[in-house]
Amino acid sequence: MTGGPSSFTRRHGALECDGVSLEDAAREHGTPLYVYSRATVEDAYRAYDTAFARVPHRICYALKANSSRALLKVLVDLGAGADIVSGGEMLAALRAGFAPERIVFSGVGKTDAEIALGIERGIGEFNAESESEIARISAAASAAGRTMRVSLRVNPDIDARSHPYISTGLRDNKFGVDIRAAADILRRVRRLPGIEISGVQSHIGSQITELDPLRRAAGELVTLSRALLADGFALRTVDIGGGLGIDYTSDAVAPVQAFADAVLPLLEGLPLTVLLEPGRSLVARSGVLLTRVIAIKENHGKRFVIVDAGMNDLLRPALYDAHHRIEPVTVRAAGAAGSVDVVGPVCESADFLARGREMPAVAAGALLAIRDTGAYGFSMASTYNMRPRPAEALVDGGRLRLIRRRETFDDLVHAEQE
Repeated sequence: MTGGPSSFTRRHGALECDGVSLEDAAREHGTPLYVYSRATVEDAYRAYDTAFARVPHRICYALKANSSRALLKVLVDLGAGADIVSGGEMLAALRAGFAPERIVFSGVGKTDAEIALGIERGIGEFNAESESEIARISAAASAAGRTMRVSLRVNPDIDARSHPYISTGLRDNKFGVDIRAAADILRRVRRLPGIEISGVQSHIGSQITELDPLRRAAGELVTLSRALLADGFALRTVDIGGGLGIDYTSDAVAPVQAFADAVLPLLEGLPLTVLLEPGRSLVARSGVLLTRVIAIKENHGKRFVIVDAGMNDLLRPALYDAHHRIEPVTVRAAGAAGSVDVVGPVCESADFLARGREMPAVAAGALLAIRDTGAYGFSMASTYNMRPRPAEALVDGGRLRLIRRRETFDDLVHAEQE
């Protein structure tokens, strides 16, 4: 295992983040409230940077995991690049200070406007998803008098063994091109104006916890890269995708060094810069979602803990049946509530944060912490049921500061027109 100890620890029974009381954070800023640890993000990034030090590399943080500006600035300070999948993420990355040449634009459905924006802002490269997309980038770049680097995303038909909604490397997924067709595609487009074929990329899925699929995917990319180099392509990069998931059931740190040890023997000696696009494993551990218990309710012997955070604040349990540890911020008494469902106020039966979970006894007014919510928490939040999105705060150097205020009703309706 790599990385430092958890930033979320207990003192006198009360949960803290890097020495900051979460009870105090909730009193000051209300609930629901996301709280992040800068130190945890820094530890996670440095684990990758150290593990891959044996090869030229660039760690491009995947903004889709969490695009809050304060966290992006932490990663800019660490020297990260950015992996983006929309024009909005491009603007967020640039506003946070990412150098344009360190931005990689991925995504299966780039619009003409997004391609034009990437060309105008001088981003480092496009990860193209198809031959037709390469042609569109070529036409736009040559019309603008520019030359853009383009990598081709390939699909190696490797099962990531994760949730089917976040598996992206199988032949029936919408992402990339069949790896067996990649060389012919690149030969056909290599002389198009306005582009430079700079590499190949594969991302087989998110929340991958087994190393073998990652090793196999890297091996396929290396074989393809060597064939293209031998064919005269002046490649610059090989992009091995996002990589590791995390263990949502414990504080165990992602085995980044084991990941590196699995793929580096394949990559060493390849005259290319290795790109990685981690998101979840950089920020998930950094965050908790704080929520207040509104009421305890029983129906036919089933106990519900009703809280003020719902599926609009944290979608992962409803969307993926994902597990997040939930614990009282302050343990006030011994005893177990038995099996409970932790549910929110949204008008959907899918509005649950945990089902059939054994938890200590809690009462109305208790503060709960939902762990490992730094990734795909706020970034997937919505205003369903006209519920304003929660506030966000960052613990930095032992101090808590608000990094996004809680939305108001006026924020929800400000774009409406009569």
